[in-house]
Amino acid sequence: MTHKGTVRLETQRLILRRYRIEDAEDMFRNWAANENVTRFLAWEPYKSVEDVKGYIQWVIDSYKDDKYEWMIEWKETHEVIGTIGVISIREDIASCEIGYCMSERFWGRGIMPEAFGEVIRFLFEEVGMNRIAATHDVRNPKSGRVMEKCGLRFEGTHRQASRNNQGICDSVMRAILREDYR
Repeated sequence: MTHKGTVRLETQRLILRRYRIEDAEDMFRNWAANENVTRFLAWEPYKSVEDVKGYIQWVIDSYKDDKYEWMIEWKETHEVIGTIGVISIREDIASCEIGYCMSERFWGRGIMPEAFGEVIRFLFEEVGMNRIAATHDVRNPKSGRVMEKCGLRFEGTHRQASRNNQGICDSVMRAILREDYR
């Protein structure tokens, strides 16, 4: 693999870019404090913009060649509407797992598949990943639909293998291989 870090990516409607402190208010307002967005996530809704700033600073400080954390910016308004990133990497098998979340106002418009599709392209074509995986709570089939639209195949359900804001949950694993992508 050839790690490149969080480089700017662009699609028809989106800019995927590094976090900035100035993103804190959009992040807090659009998704980080929203219980509907965080319902199936492992972190609780944020209580203040200051807490979001602390998290953003932590991400900024952790950027390096093998760190992939993007803000999703809506081109039309330059508002940040979500995040997508690599939550774990296995160098020995050129594999990674992706996580994402997005403002409820933008659900159902094909935006996350657009962002995820561009991240998949980048990770296969430019970084050299062999496998890209993602998981979702069985009670969150819409997240699974995003994965399906991006070509990730169902691999199985891990019973009581995860925890989120709903408690212990069954987790569906989906993945795409480089050979599937081609």
